[in-house]
Amino acid sequence: MKVVLASKSPRRRELLLNLGLEFEVVENDIEEVSNEREPSKYVMDLSFHKAMAVAKKIEEEALVIGADTIVVIDDKILGKPKDREEAYFILKSLQGRFHTVYTGVTVVGTKDFKYISDFEETKVWIKRLEDEEIFNYIDTGECYDKAGAYAIQGFGALIVEKIEGDYFNVVGLPISKLFDILKREFGIKIL
Repeated sequence: MKVVLASKSPRRRELLLNLGLEFEVVENDIEEVSNEREPSKYVMDLSFHKAMAVAKKIEEEALVIGADTIVVIDDKILGKPKDREEAYFILKSLQGRFHTVYTGVTVVGTKDFKYISDFEETKVWIKRLEDEEIFNYIDTGECYDKAGAYAIQGFGALIVEKIEGDYFNVVGLPISKLFDILKREFGIKIL
């Protein structure tokens, strides 16, 4: 069956490619806002809307995968930084303690629009950093398109001290959770 990734994220594409899964990419065009305030519901809501927006465009039978990732600290959802100052503020607030990364994933079947949404959460500890280190990290440029202003799979690996949970969730797609959904709900076996 045709599989479609409803995401422009190169990280999500790479994760699916690493599994040997054949898929197409169709970017969603939704505005990333949700009325949900509970982090798990927030990411599942956005992943659902991303997947459904793409599923409605596809005329053939397919499974559409949508995902959304956020960072939460002190019950506040942190998105992608708009500028250098906001990136600094976010990274400064994350250092020296745990924060939680949530990713919602939704799979929609275009035949009958059956969908399954779920989420994963991972605790991440950013080490204490000097201001110069924070600005040097920001200057790599990798923080601007990332929730929480860091990329664990890039230079961000230098500032992450430890994680508790699914590493791939922090990258942006909880692969094990997705594997279970595809297998259990849609009969797609990757292994």
